[in-house]
Amino acid sequence: MTATPVLAQGISILRDTETEEMLRGYEQPLAQAAGLDPVATKVWLVGDNEVNAFASFGDGGENIFMLSGIILYCKSPNELIGVMAHETGHIKAGHLIGGEAAMQKAMIPMLLSLVAGIGAMVAGAGQAGMVLMGVGQAVAMNQFTQFTQVQESTADQIGARLLNATHQSPLGMSVMFERMAAEEARGAYKIDPYAVSHPVGQTRVAQLEDIVQASPYRDLKDSPQVTHTFLMVQAKLAGFVLPVGEALTRYPVSDTSEPARYARTMAYLRKPDLVKALAETNSLIKDEPNNPYFYEVLGQIYLSMAKPGDAIPAYQKAVDLKPRAAQLRQALAIAGLSVALTNLKAATLAEGDDPFTWYQTARAYGLMKNQPMADLATAEANYNGGDMMQALVFATRAQRALPQGSPDWEKAGDIIGAAGPLAKQQRR
Repeated sequence: MTATPVLAQGISILRDTETEEMLRGYEQPLAQAAGLDPVATKVWLVGDNEVNAFASFGDGGENIFMLSGIILYCKSPNELIGVMAHETGHIKAGHLIGGEAAMQKAMIPMLLSLVAGIGAMVAGAGQAGMVLMGVGQAVAMNQFTQFTQVQESTADQIGARLLNATHQSPLGMSVMFERMAAEEARGAYKIDPYAVSHPVGQTRVAQLEDIVQASPYRDLKDSPQVTHTFLMVQAKLAGFVLPVGEALTRYPVSDTSEPARYARTMAYLRKPDLVKALAETNSLIKDEPNNPYFYEVLGQIYLSMAKPGDAIPAYQKAVDLKPRAAQLRQALAIAGLSVALTNLKAATLAEGDDPFTWYQTARAYGLMKNQPMADLATAEANYNGGDMMQALVFATRAQRALPQGSPDWEKAGDIIGAAGPLAKQQRR
């Protein structure tokens, strides 16, 4: 499992083959029932522990973003599938287009009140002007929230119908909303239904009740295999995104189930306590020797232990068991690069002035997406090759990104100090 920041949206996308496969399996029949292209409808996992999910257009298709918090909050696959059905309902209803028009409409009374308020303040009625401006903002917010409340309710109704169409129970959606409503009620004495962007919990549950009761699939349960996969993914995610202490409290050592051991593996890997992580992973492999994701984690542990030679067979086993998983192949390639990098480091110790070795080192770091070290190796290559200007440029870039005070940071400083005067001479 890896995290990739998406700076423009301010979110962190988590990439994990096991989780993505589960979510894609949930979404494809829903998208097809909604008349959408199952291939173009993508599901993304966001590293955020808020209990939420959302949908948007982009990249030539539809996108559903599932926050890690909603997956950890759900108590069954059926509940999580209900959330995805709701988001698919938003796409089916075209809410992603209508929302912008509603916001523009809601801006009209706010802008009018802004003009009137400024006029009153200029005329000397400062307090009255502030009141007018506040009223306009309240009216605009009420208009927009009323619109989004209708959207949320419509998405619920469509989502429930999609669940029926795919022979799945809509009960999970209703049960989760009911649980959220109860928690909402405990957290606030009085809730203004127009101050939120979705119907108040109990209202939302009541609106779904008729569809749930009439569904021929109401009492259909998740299969044991579907439930097992959900619990394993949920545990893996908890170990990766929750604070380590919280993850270990949620899955204590006394719990010897597979999900608990999986969660502890990820938590120990982050702590780091690699010996315990290795023990937990080996126990999982013993129980499921053909699970590719356990070997993936085993490879990750060995890489963290600076044992790429042991990581390669683990990743290779994962690829053999799931040959079409691109992320597993990438991990195997990185493990191979780590072995190559170990040998390159040994070569630079023996012949530290060989530019070709440094260029190969830079290439290996680049393929591993370690840009600061790639820049430092490129600086070394240019310095030993006699191009002081390029050595200065890359060493400066490396030093800005490397941890201050680290040996590599100091090495970049040494190159800057040595190459600077020589670069001036070369410019002349």
